Amino acid sequence: MAALSVQTGVSVPTIKYYLREGLLPPGRPVGRDEAEYDAAHVRRLKLVCALVEYGDLSIAVIRDLIAHLDDPDVSGTDLLGVAPLTVTAQDDPPPGPDWDAAERIVDNLLRRRGWKDLDQHPGRHVLIGLVTSLAELGREDMLEVFDDHSVAAERVAEADLRVVGDPADRERALEIVVLGDTVLATLRRLAQAHISQVIHGPSLEGSQQSEKSNERSSMSAYGYLCRPSYE
Repeated sequence: MAALSVQTGVSVPTIKYYLREGLLPPGRPVGRDEAEYDAAHVRRLKLVCALVEYGDLSIAVIRDLIAHLDDPDVSGTDLLGVAPLTVTAQDDPPPGPDWDAAERIVDNLLRRRGWKDLDQHPGRHVLIGLVTSLAELGREDMLEVFDDHSVAAERVAEADLRVVGDPADRERALEIVVLGDTVLATLRRLAQAHISQVIHGPSLEGSQQSEKSNERSSMSAYGYLCRPSYE
């Protein structure tokens, strides 16, 4: 285990914690209270750390993702659909006039984009719930940019699938789907900051945010963030 810690920069107590939580498979026994860890363990540990640090996911959610990853009945292609739903699963709001109106809005959007056979897709229900919440908040103005968002989403999805390559590489599929969401959200925030500066000029808040980001990157480089909260 010490060698695995050296290879990944993750502390031994953290590795033991991930083993107990089922996020990391056991090593191959080589003696009393000793185990050997190979390249697969290194990759899995790095994946778990990335999900903790940059995916901003709870241990429980990561455990569910790992369970799907290790399930032989879930193909690499299926992971592309299962992983996002594991991360963003939401309860449907109760039926009612608001839900019916939101459903019409979402279905019209899907129809305009030509996205077919998604009636039973859980993502459709999540989007209906979001539209319902936006209406309750009086933010119907956000619906006006749904078409722009959907065009961008389709381009991102096409790029994702190009990068995935062979869906048989299950860990690669999971890395791209979950961490890709974080990459996309981060790029969106950077783009928003850029456009805001173009329109309104630079702000002090932007400088402060940059300093915080640099501090986080420095912490990550030394492995401080790949730790469960109990340490």
